[in-house]
Amino acid sequence: MTISKKVHGFMEKASWIRKMFEEGDRMKKEYGAENVFDFSLGNPNVEPPEAFFEALEAVVAERAPNRHGYMSNAGYPQTREAVAEYLSEEHGLEIFGEHVIMTCGAGGALNVVLKTLLDPGDEVIIPTPYFVEYNFYVDNYGGVCKLVKSKDDFSLDLEAIEAAINDKTKVVLINSPNNPTGKVYDKASIEGLGRLLADQSSRRGKQIYLVSDEPYSKIVYDGVKVPSLLQAYANSILVTSYSKDLSLPGERLGFIAVNPALEPLPECLGGLVFSNRTLGFVNAPAIMQRVVQRLQGLSVDIEIYKQKRDLLCSILGDLGYSFNKPEGAFYLFPKSPVEDDVQFVRELQEQRILVVPGSGFGGPGYFRISYCVDDAVIKGAADGFAAVAKKYF
Repeated sequence: MTISKKVHGFMEKASWIRKMFEEGDRMKKEYGAENVFDFSLGNPNVEPPEAFFEALEAVVAERAPNRHGYMSNAGYPQTREAVAEYLSEEHGLEIFGEHVIMTCGAGGALNVVLKTLLDPGDEVIIPTPYFVEYNFYVDNYGGVCKLVKSKDDFSLDLEAIEAAINDKTKVVLINSPNNPTGKVYDKASIEGLGRLLADQSSRRGKQIYLVSDEPYSKIVYDGVKVPSLLQAYANSILVTSYSKDLSLPGERLGFIAVNPALEPLPECLGGLVFSNRTLGFVNAPAIMQRVVQRLQGLSVDIEIYKQKRDLLCSILGDLGYSFNKPEGAFYLFPKSPVEDDVQFVRELQEQRILVVPGSGFGGPGYFRISYCVDDAVIKGAADGFAAVAKKYF
């Protein structure tokens, strides 16, 4: 074997989404793309807002020395200030540009945060179901994932989180709105988690950090609000990107926002900037930083995703599938009618429907449907979902 055993093993564990994507390519060549209903990838299919293209054209047209040169590893000061100004309004806190680090997407941001915070053997508590890449991000820096099951409605189980905390706990990592469930953790849960971590930090004489991965924070429905992590807990760090709310996943731009009350603040900020550089990101993309500086608070038309959610929920609900209606993001996480979710996903695959087993997200017995697809895909899959449902409902 020419690659490391660890990477080979991780590739096997992380292969479900990629397997379904590759299977989709094969099936589309065999049956025609219009006859395959691919819900495997969370790739936004709503175009960026017109204001993005206007800002991009304006930025590209600008000419000045060193427009494409190196910058501070934390990003352009004017972009960081623009982000901080927006966050101050959104969270009701006084946040300055120095508290913001521009990054190569939320994935890059999480790696920067975890490299900065973790020593080998430190534990990271993660509620399940969860985005499986967290396993690999934590392992990159010698950390250990400690998975904690959420409640049946996918809300946070604070008692289970408290029971999982020990002297090795360094980070609690949450994702809201959640991938794969679409759950938004409510204000009471976030505030309760903040009180819990403050108490545990005090008892153990060490800082436990709360990190929230929020790339879907603007994709919420029915008046649901994503509560402020930064208001709930002093030692908190917000990670997000423009991949989902502006439909720019390929542009790899996000940021880290550090609570101004975090301890030790100067050391942590310095560590984040150092890690951003030494992980090889060096700095976030220059053009995109200038573009999003002009687009704070803007997002794609969320109503489009809401209509897709409602269409899919209507079809599956009428057929007897059981699920919690997602409050945000663009994923549905129904129960599998059989215990073996992998088997059920294969049955759907026979109907040329591609979804991902919940086991791949630490949620066995469920399956994930990514509904950021054309409405024709959702409607076209109805007969296949019905054919499989007849066996069980």
